Amino acid sequence: MVALAGVVLGRVYAGSLVTALVAGAAVGSVLVSVVTRRLPSWLVAPLSVLAMAGWTAWSLRLAASAAQLPGGFAEVAGDAARNAIPRLLTAMIPVEPTPDTVLLPVVAAWLAGLAGAEVALRAGRVLLGYLPPVLLYVGALYVVGPNAEPAIGQTVALVVAAAVGLAVSARAPGGDPVDGLAPALRAGVRARLAAASAAGTAVVVGLAAVLGPAAAALVDTRPVDPRRYVEPPQVQTLDENPLIRISGWALNPDQQLFQVATDRPGGAGPADPASVSTGGGVRVRLAVLSDYDGVTWRVGAAYRNAGRILPAAEPAAQATVETIRQEIMVGELSGRLLPAVPTPREVSGARVAFDLGTGTLIRPEGLTPGLRYTVTSARERPDVNLLGTANIPAGDEVARVLHVADGVPEQVRQLAAQLAEENGAPYARAAAIEQWLAEHYRLVADAPSGHAYPNLAFFLFGPLGGGGQRGTSEQFAASFAVLGRLAGLPTRVVVGFAAPDSGPVRAGDAYAWPEVLFDGLGWVSFDPLPRPDDEPRPVAEDFRPEPDDPPPSEQPEPTLEPSASPPAQAAPGGPADAGRRSTPALVGGVGGGLVFVVVALLVTLAGLRRAQSRSRLHRGDPGDRVVGAWRELTDTLRLAGRPVAADLSATEVAEAARNALAEARPPAVAHPAVDDLARLVNQVTFAPGTATDEQAGTAAEAATAYRDALRSARPHWRRLLWSVHPGPLRWPR
Repeated sequence: MVALAGVVLGRVYAGSLVTALVAGAAVGSVLVSVVTRRLPSWLVAPLSVLAMAGWTAWSLRLAASAAQLPGGFAEVAGDAARNAIPRLLTAMIPVEPTPDTVLLPVVAAWLAGLAGAEVALRAGRVLLGYLPPVLLYVGALYVVGPNAEPAIGQTVALVVAAAVGLAVSARAPGGDPVDGLAPALRAGVRARLAAASAAGTAVVVGLAAVLGPAAAALVDTRPVDPRRYVEPPQVQTLDENPLIRISGWALNPDQQLFQVATDRPGGAGPADPASVSTGGGVRVRLAVLSDYDGVTWRVGAAYRNAGRILPAAEPAAQATVETIRQEIMVGELSGRLLPAVPTPREVSGARVAFDLGTGTLIRPEGLTPGLRYTVTSARERPDVNLLGTANIPAGDEVARVLHVADGVPEQVRQLAAQLAEENGAPYARAAAIEQWLAEHYRLVADAPSGHAYPNLAFFLFGPLGGGGQRGTSEQFAASFAVLGRLAGLPTRVVVGFAAPDSGPVRAGDAYAWPEVLFDGLGWVSFDPLPRPDDEPRPVAEDFRPEPDDPPPSEQPEPTLEPSASPPAQAAPGGPADAGRRSTPALVGGVGGGLVFVVVALLVTLAGLRRAQSRSRLHRGDPGDRVVGAWRELTDTLRLAGRPVAADLSATEVAEAARNALAEARPPAVAHPAVDDLARLVNQVTFAPGTATDEQAGTAAEAATAYRDALRSARPHWRRLLWSVHPGPLRWPR
């Protein structure tokens, strides 16, 4: 019966190793109890536990060897003991037998066998001895949940085994239990035994009649999946949107993130699309971003613990598959996302979690310098000859990658409409967007990070002299994806690296690219980056926005209406003269009302300004409060008549702030905390999630001190108006 629980559980495992290990635990636990049945009962449990420890250790070593896990036995066993339950319930189906996924079944099977055998053999309670293996069987069914077909055959076998056990144990020596009793007592004992048997039979029949229909109805009911109650491995905040890391990497291009050595077992295949624009090598993917809310692109993947062999999705019908094997050693790359050529099929050297929808990997413990792993990938290559006539999928399955968040700038919508109108086929639309971005914009390394709607609108249509129409691959890929969705194309953004076949991969090799989903071809990547020597064409030459108002020739002619007759003049001494007697009272009432309205307005503005400052400096996480302090600083400069340009860096804004204070109060010295605030803003921008409460408090103090210093240098009447100026409440961010 214990072994049958292993058979049921093994249906969600890859291979038969778990079934064999559970069967071995069942045989071993019962055998120990049988061999030691003549020993004192207090001695049996310690001996059985020692035997269980030996069998478990051998099982863990066998599973670790089969999964090719690195590390010594003590390390592997300790990790399995700490994480057995959560990893079993968060593992991807089919579960690969690894130490952490076989430990719990083996130990539970041994303990169930020990408890059942002791109760049945020593106490002679065979029916009660069935309780541990039955509970183990029910637990196996619960763990499997809806991830396998109903275990009808195994359940029938369990019932048959239980019936055989009861029948065999009932043939115990001793004859009739009433033998040896006096004839007068014999009839009474037999009557009581018959009554007890009849009562027991009635109870069983009654339970069957009551519970039978309910149990039969459960056969067609979908079981509860216990995995819904356990949180799977999650990415860090830094990995949720790796797109914002590209600008930081571009500013430190020589940082060595990892090393790679590539092997193509089938020989060198066709050139990677990335190699055309990056000078050779292979494109290594880090993350796939499918969700966009108008502010941030996010990974949005559901990772599940996986073994060495990863589940394989069906490749696209019209794509060829090339096998690529890479050995990767992590350097200064941080986070949890593991770089790999799409789509990984086998990973050794590291315990990973896998998202089947995007084909990306994470290491739940996080990346560490020196981590080595080997990944074998199946890279799909679409047939480029079919792209021109390929269609795009539709329906709920692709609604996620077609979703367009509210708030699209009108110019962006008009540009997408223009490109879609001129190109009917899906691939023609995608190629037109790719060509538009490559021909009209400049690729630079020092552009600030950002891909919200306002950032993309500034990138696409901002003034050349003010920092517009230039950006990193972040803005190029994000703009393509948004324009593509507006044109009806299912798109996503991918972050990765243009890696050499062998050698170091540096921060300067990181970039983002867009992909479009086509029927039969899968996800096809596009390269909207301009060629290095190309000079961008002016956007105004080719962009034809729809006019907001019709041209003058189409304006409707004004209609001449007959003028109204002049009002009749009142005669002297009439009603008009009578109204003049109340003029002073009217003027006084109106004047008092106006004064009240003005005072109420000023008080309201002052209250709103104070509430805005408190919200910026004292609410939210430390990063939000640092950004709020920076907005207080820029608003202070604007109130002082020294607004800063949007394309200035934080260091340049700090310098402008020092100059403004020095000019307002010549004897004064530039406020030193402004530089600290600029450094904190750069930290929050390029390393989100690293700010502390202490740093947020320092930023708030710096912004408040600078505001007070600059305000005190203003004339008295300007100080009074400073707190009620409505500008900070309406100025765009």
